[in-house]
This record gives sequence, structure tokens and C-alpha cells, in this order.
Amino acid sequence: LVLDETEHTVTVDGERVALTYKEFELLRELMENAPGAMSRDELLQSVWGYDFIGETRTLDMHIGTLRHKLGDESTAPRYIKTVRGVGYRFLGEVEKEG
Repeated sequence: LVLDETEHTVTVDGERVALTYKEFELLRELMENAPGAMSRDELLQSVWGYDFIGETRTLDMHIGTLRHKLGDESTAPRYIKTVRGVGYRFLGEVEKEG
């Protein structure tokens, strides 16, 4: 998985993956904080902003969609692992461009 900040693109095994702005930002945050876990609140604040008001289900839905687009599965994650009681963390090797 390669995240290119300059081009605002993500590729998995050489194939470009179409992500929304929020999905890209969510993945970038997880990668920047790897190998550490980020809490749900930290992710909501960093990706949606301090004034975000809403359900944390928004985060879960975005994580689910992001996993699907990356070809990741919650039961056998390659990239995004759920840390029970905490939030999420990025598992893969961090490779960023740009």
C-alpha cells in the first residue's frame, strides 16, 4: 500500500484505489501514527475537526468502506486493525510519497 500525499492517491499492489477525501485523510492519520493505535476521539478530531458533532458510527462506517476498498478484512486485517476498547491502528509497512 502506497499513499502519495502530493498526488492525493493510494495504490494497493500497484493498482490505484479511489478514495473519498475523508477516507484518504483517515488512512493518512492512521499511517502517520503507526504503529501506535489511535482512539476514536483522536480520529474524529483529526479527520472531522474539533467541532464534529455526530455519532461515532460515522467513523466505523468510514473504516468499513476503507477496508473494503483496500481489500482488507476486519477478521484478518492486513492494514487496519481494530484495537478493542481503544480505536484503530495501521498494521502495514508505512510507505508514503510526496
